[in-house]
Amino acid sequence: MKILVCITHVPDTTAKIAFTDSNTKFDESGVQFIIGPYDDYALARAVELKAAHNGTVTVLNVGLANTEPTIRKALAIGADDAIRVNAAPTDSFFVASQIAAVAKDGNYDLILMGRESIDFNSGVVHALVGELLGLVSVSPVMKLEVKDGVAIMDREIEGGKQSVEIPLPFVAGCQEPIAEWKIPNMRGIMTARTKPLQVVEPVGAEEQVKLDQYSLPEAKGAVKIVQQDQIDDLVKMLQNEAKVL
Repeated sequence: MKILVCITHVPDTTAKIAFTDSNTKFDESGVQFIIGPYDDYALARAVELKAAHNGTVTVLNVGLANTEPTIRKALAIGADDAIRVNAAPTDSFFVASQIAAVAKDGNYDLILMGRESIDFNSGVVHALVGELLGLVSVSPVMKLEVKDGVAIMDREIEGGKQSVEIPLPFVAGCQEPIAEWKIPNMRGIMTARTKPLQVVEPVGAEEQVKLDQYSLPEAKGAVKIVQQDQIDDLVKMLQNEAKVL
């Protein structure tokens, strides 16, 4: 079984966000970058499936050379090799085009990724990759098993979950609790240094989204504590201040 896991290189969830150049560029100074949390779930499940089916896992990232420490972490977790498309990601279509270009000749049985990145949160890359490759895409997948060339999955839907069975190959956007996150051990960290990391140049893809500028959300207001015996006060606040009643 050949598995391709697409990972993003995103700011740590605790990072303080700021912008430069008249709010047109993200300020990366002092920011710690990590594998996208949902991509981490996809990678963890891929490593489990690899062990169960005697398979291989390749990680793919669309990014410049500064993403390689993040890619090496994925190799330390259990991927066998890696591909970096040497380009700064611009929009979802650009990223999906790069993934599809790599995947089309790879004969992968599974193409897994997080249901969305945590920087741009578009949540459409898996669907675009599926469309570009002519494959079924499913998201968000919470459970994934493979038996006799068929994937059995649970995906989240409004108010519940849906069980589906799909023959390989296909594309999936993953989320918890599909697997437990895996922390690289010392042996994994050491072997990751020597695992193959191939760098390929990007294919042409027309830009679909043009960025004007970034802006931060409004600061949250102060929290008010209401004691459990002050229900009347709570109702007044909801009526007069929050205006939700």
